[in-house]
Amino acid sequence: MKRALAILIAVLSAGACQAKPKSAVGEMTAEEHARMQADTAPQRMPVRLSAEQARAIGVAFSVVQRGPLVRTVRSVGQVVPAESNLAEITARIDGFVEQLFVNATGTSLRRGQPLLTLYSPMLVAAQEELLAAKRLAGGVDSNDAEAWRNGQALLEAARRRLAYWEISPSQIERLERTGEVTKTLTLTAPSDGVVLEKMVVAGQSVMAGMKLYRIADLRTVWIEGAVFEQDLALIRVGARVRAELAGYPGQSFTGRVSFVWPIVDEQSRTVRVRVAFPNSGGRLKPGMYATLFFEALIGRDVLHVPAEAVVQTGERNLVFVVGAGGALEPREIVLGPRAGGRFQVLSGLASGERIVASANFLVDAESRLGTSGQAAMPGMDMGTENKRP
Repeated sequence: MKRALAILIAVLSAGACQAKPKSAVGEMTAEEHARMQADTAPQRMPVRLSAEQARAIGVAFSVVQRGPLVRTVRSVGQVVPAESNLAEITARIDGFVEQLFVNATGTSLRRGQPLLTLYSPMLVAAQEELLAAKRLAGGVDSNDAEAWRNGQALLEAARRRLAYWEISPSQIERLERTGEVTKTLTLTAPSDGVVLEKMVVAGQSVMAGMKLYRIADLRTVWIEGAVFEQDLALIRVGARVRAELAGYPGQSFTGRVSFVWPIVDEQSRTVRVRVAFPNSGGRLKPGMYATLFFEALIGRDVLHVPAEAVVQTGERNLVFVVGAGGALEPREIVLGPRAGGRFQVLSGLASGERIVASANFLVDAESRLGTSGQAAMPGMDMGTENKRP
């Protein structure tokens, strides 16, 4: 007993002397670390199965393919008016709303359509000043160059004042021609659209800068969604996007990515994406929810295999390749992005090779055991009770 204990102590002491110091472990290269992981990973051996054994456990085969690979990124978004098509109607002069032509939210508008008339004493005074300046400029002796220039400058200043209040050149020309002062100012729609908000009523007093209407041209709308950070590389401006809405089952709408936000949300790890959709029929209404489908092309000529064919161990990715003698040989591969039910293969396989496409986890267990199909797995007992008639 004492002799055995002495031998054990001697062995342990020799191992400690040969062990690498802890400080050296921290200096281990990436290559040495990978080699160490490979040495400690379970060793896998080729598996040989008869056709009857393969059928018993449900083994199916596939071929490594080369060609285009498209991934669909799905997101949820909401329809909003296009910001570039929004317009706010504001008063540029103090006054009182004398008459409302558009008095309900949701009203459809045409460009140039009257919205309201605004009575303003300031407007009346400005028109009278223009007429006075015109009479003064017309009565100046043309031989007095300085007086003539001053008269013209005064006239132009009176015209500009009215123009700043959105009095059109034709209205100013009519005022100078007829001498008739208009007591009201008519505000018109700057473009086609729909009234989203109305903040004014008849008879209301308004001040310069007050918002009166908010109008949106809905012939183009945006659907704003969000994609996860890992999918960001697949989203590009100009890419086609398909949208489905609960209000139109069985139908889809096509738009294009118009903007990708330059920042990532720190909480959700997502990036906002804006998609522009034509909406001439007005079917896409602001506030609707939509499901967005981004068709992202991973590559036009890439290797890819079924996702079920890959055994992911956490340390490496394996597939079982049918060898020349029919053996199922484990092979490590490097994977690219996943697209639906397929993985891109960056290295480790060649186009046309046959691989195991199903029941590969059973084959992997057999490979680690190294029994080559000798009744080690469920369904592998080739006795008469498991044989098919």
